Amino acid sequence: MSPRKHTVDATKGVLEIEWPFFGELSRGLALKVARAYDPELVIGIATAGVIPGAVIAAILGREFHSLVVSRKFQASHARDTPQIFGTAPKDVRGRRVLIVDETCDSGDTMRLAVSAVQEAGAAEVRTAVAIRTGGYAPDFHAIATESTIILPWDREILIDGELRPNPLYAAALGATE
Repeated sequence: MSPRKHTVDATKGVLEIEWPFFGELSRGLALKVARAYDPELVIGIATAGVIPGAVIAAILGREFHSLVVSRKFQASHARDTPQIFGTAPKDVRGRRVLIVDETCDSGDTMRLAVSAVQEAGAAEVRTAVAIRTGGYAPDFHAIATESTIILPWDREILIDGELRPNPLYAAALGATE
């Protein structure tokens, strides 16, 4: 998963994505892929890339797997670079593979996933993201923006047993409500 900006750049704005719109982005991305590429297998980068990845795999009628690539906190500190947890699925060997994530900024996560899938023996690998937010250019994207993105699952989080606005996006959510 690509890191999303947690600060709001007033000059670039905020793009708050609701569930129906994210579904349409995933659907549109599947159509773009189908017109130019025929993957035999779709891999969603866990966690959030699993959502558009599973939708694309279902629309294309293809096998779906996930690959965990994360920058999450570990041993009391955040990692600067992403890391793969586990291995690429063995089913990629000799097959055309599409790797999907929800957003892509620097491309660090995507490059790591592509490398792992190539090392596992994929015949061809292409990449797709619902939202391109930075300089890295995946093979396919639904939309591109420099705005701060707030995805539906990031808007609220569970705090003390209740859904509350995500503190990481408090300023952005206040600006959009």
